[in-house]
Amino acid sequence: MNKVVLAYSGGLDTSVIIPWLIENYGLEVIAMVGNVGQTENWEALRQKALSTGASKVYIEDLKDEFVHEYIWPTLKAGAVYEGKYLLGTSFARPIIAKRLVEIAHKEGATAIAHGCTGKGNDQVRFELTIKALAPGMKVIAPWRIWDIRSREDAIDYANARGIPIPVTKARPYSMDQNLWHLSHEGGSLEDPWNEPAEDVLLMVNPPEKAPDEKEYIEIEFKQGIPVGLNGVALGGVTLIEQLNTIAGKHGVGVADMVENRLVGMKSRGVYETPAGTILYAAHQELELLCLDRATLHYKQLVAQRYAELVYDGLWLHPLREALDAFVNVTQATVTGTVRLKLYKGSCTPAGTKSPFSLYNQEFCTFGQDNVYNQKDAEGFINLFGLPLVVRAKMQQKAGS
Repeated sequence: MNKVVLAYSGGLDTSVIIPWLIENYGLEVIAMVGNVGQTENWEALRQKALSTGASKVYIEDLKDEFVHEYIWPTLKAGAVYEGKYLLGTSFARPIIAKRLVEIAHKEGATAIAHGCTGKGNDQVRFELTIKALAPGMKVIAPWRIWDIRSREDAIDYANARGIPIPVTKARPYSMDQNLWHLSHEGGSLEDPWNEPAEDVLLMVNPPEKAPDEKEYIEIEFKQGIPVGLNGVALGGVTLIEQLNTIAGKHGVGVADMVENRLVGMKSRGVYETPAGTILYAAHQELELLCLDRATLHYKQLVAQRYAELVYDGLWLHPLREALDAFVNVTQATVTGTVRLKLYKGSCTPAGTKSPFSLYNQEFCTFGQDNVYNQKDAEGFINLFGLPLVVRAKMQQKAGS
């Protein structure tokens, strides 16, 4: 090996990995930053990587691809991991890994490095994507081989070399940010009994600090994809950015959960996903209006499997691609507008309309109608309940 491409974020782990790779492997380190919507001073990040030993820094704007090729398919699928997690880190890893492979090939590098720990899911997500795209590429994962055993050790390593880092021993949270979410792990959050401290949330107001007035918003969808907000057509990145601001103001979008990691242990994370929470709620309401019962119920089964595939790092698995084909068929009529009410942490439906609505007031009205004969229900119940009648008669006969 002579060159390695590092997935670089400027956080604690990757800040110390650059000098560590040089000191221990004598490698030329090329840093790659994937811009998936995180808040950064990009030039300062570039200079930091160079000053700590990187020979070259790529800062890749991946936001549009991230939204259209990763976020929207997962939203259309309705995929949620274990009922809470909207997969913000999970689907950000494969797009970054894909670009790492492309740059490694361009630069003639024979290895890719990342800062994921040996206890987490991200190592799997990065490396499965690399295996799928470049099966012969070597991967260096320092957390699995170096003598640094904790975040406190990593902080000491950085301080000894004068490397600026964004965490301290007093605030040692591990955070991952992109356009879709901001995750928090570590520190006091490692005890599930601890309520998140006031300094944890950065995108979403605590509900008690949210405005005292409710706010209504309207989201327009076309074939399952959000295309407008409050009557204004918007691109995906802008729409998510604006919803992050609106939802965050009203305290909407925090998930605090103990989840089952792929590697076999439970972990506790706090996820801020303001725009995502609103979009999932709106999309679900529109599907309830536009999808028939059988398709909707089967799609809910697909959503769970889809979420597991994404969480497990199997974005490039043929099963996920096949499920996409099913999902896209179901979304053909998921077009319309959803109105939501935001108030102190809650996001509740306040109206839904669609040109493809399957809701027909003439059939379901409690008033007088001319299209439904209620006497027909008796025959339906008799046939639908026939297996129960047959079983009951058998039980009576056996008992006698």
